[in-house]
Amino acid sequence: MALKSTIFKANVAVADIDHNYYADHALTLARHPSENDERMMIRLVALALNAYKLQDVVQGDGTLAFGAGLSNVDEPDVWLRDFTGEVKVWIEVGQPEDKPIIKACGKADQVIVYCYSHAAGIWWKGIENKLTRPQNLQVWRVPSETSQAVALLAERSMQLQATVHENTLTLGNGAESIDIELTRLK
Repeated sequence: MALKSTIFKANVAVADIDHNYYADHALTLARHPSENDERMMIRLVALALNAYKLQDVVQGDGTLAFGAGLSNVDEPDVWLRDFTGEVKVWIEVGQPEDKPIIKACGKADQVIVYCYSHAAGIWWKGIENKLTRPQNLQVWRVPSETSQAVALLAERSMQLQATVHENTLTLGNGAESIDIELTRLK
């Protein structure tokens, strides 16, 4: 019998001061059986960091949602699509291989990878030269200590505040908060 995904609910109040975007997002996260809390929460962080694009890229006429991710290699972890179905932003988390990233660059206007964990530096050194051509690709690194701290915020039902100010995301649940400062690799 196959293991089923674990369902998490998150109400995230996004206040992106840098982009003048303020909205509440009621989210359902399906954590794949092979996914841990750290990866799931980085998906949530990626969505919060890019929520302003609902306003800036599609002028409110689109959807920002979690894709099938681990369950379907032809879908990203998070994506922004306009109402015609065109993929505007394709977001992957973790350390994907170069070929799926290059393929995604052909399918979407913008591709963003958020790598994390202690092995992210090694992954990037091994893949960096293979990703020089795509001009619509960004790669960001979340510090390992930060991604591990964010994982501790995971609960089956979450009330979170996500504030973006001066390129730093502060994610909190009322009792504790974590500052997430990313490093751009590409």
